[in-house]
Amino acid sequence: MRKSLRAVTAGTLVALLAATTAAPAPAAVKNPVQESLDVLTVQDGVPGAAAVVQDDRRTQVTRSGRGDVTTGKPFPRNGSYRAGSVTKTFVATVVLQLVAEGRVRLDAPVARYLPGLLPDERITVRQLLQHTSGVPDYLQDFDLSDPEALRHRGAEPAELVALAVQHPALFPPGTSWSYSNTNYIVAGMLVERVTGHALDTEIARRITRPLGLRDTYLPRRGDEKLPSPHAIGYFPLGEKLVDFSDFDASIAGAAGGLVSTPADLNRFYGALLGGRLLRPAELAEMRRTVPADLGVPGARYGLGLGSIPLSCGVVWGHEGGIIGFTNFAGTGPKERRATVALNENPTPAETNPHLLAAVDAAFCS
Repeated sequence: MRKSLRAVTAGTLVALLAATTAAPAPAAVKNPVQESLDVLTVQDGVPGAAAVVQDDRRTQVTRSGRGDVTTGKPFPRNGSYRAGSVTKTFVATVVLQLVAEGRVRLDAPVARYLPGLLPDERITVRQLLQHTSGVPDYLQDFDLSDPEALRHRGAEPAELVALAVQHPALFPPGTSWSYSNTNYIVAGMLVERVTGHALDTEIARRITRPLGLRDTYLPRRGDEKLPSPHAIGYFPLGEKLVDFSDFDASIAGAAGGLVSTPADLNRFYGALLGGRLLRPAELAEMRRTVPADLGVPGARYGLGLGSIPLSCGVVWGHEGGIIGFTNFAGTGPKERRATVALNENPTPAETNPHLLAAVDAAFCS
């Protein structure tokens, strides 16, 4: 449920904003966010892209391309979409709240809470959240080239974990780093075992309702409809773009099934990094990082939270990719919040550095 961001210098095209006054035209004004989104849609052929940036009380919405290639409608200003692995930050936040309540210990073995689930009983809760567990990714057992076979499939968490543990461990726990969606499927199961409630219920009770995130939720199995308004989420199949807005995202579950909007994600990351969801001790644990192969030199990973170096400093957040949508959301220097979303996934390899350029422009321009 993730696609790597790759480094590139922002600003490869120039968008000129001409004044419409009777006086002589002033010097052209560059809009780095617009030009970076235009690279994605014009050069790379992504159907549509949007960036929602917030500074203090000011919100800037920039859009490019189309939200619907059939009707030509633009990308919604704040439409719903599937946020993919951004879900992981929500799940990690819930686990860390349980840590604060004394109901979970970060360095306790997962087997204390979910006995017999994982073959290696040394794996700790922290190692799940930081992708240092060595547990293989269950996605290797899915044929992502045939999306229609997945549209209505759905899955239960235990089924996904069972698929993963059929494969050998990637490495002994705590000795290396490897991104695995299985880690967060297990983390979601842990939340449900400890609280006695469904994961979507705990996310709503602990995060979305207190913050007023009215458009953010984790769909349950069988809930396939993406709420309107939304851009069409496209899967490229040969020369065609297949509408994959509606499907059963329980195959992503706690690893990437969240539905949200740019405004909600900006509010969430602002609240999280601003200390409104976690105590200082748990937030510090979330921000304790290890080197991570996120495709960006100097990138690191904490507990459900990436540290991404950009031209203006470090951004804390998460990227997410799920069939139909690609996005990055987080908080950067001077408490700027930004979300960049595309209505296509998977995207061509050349899109990765251009997405990073758009993220850089959103946070740094």
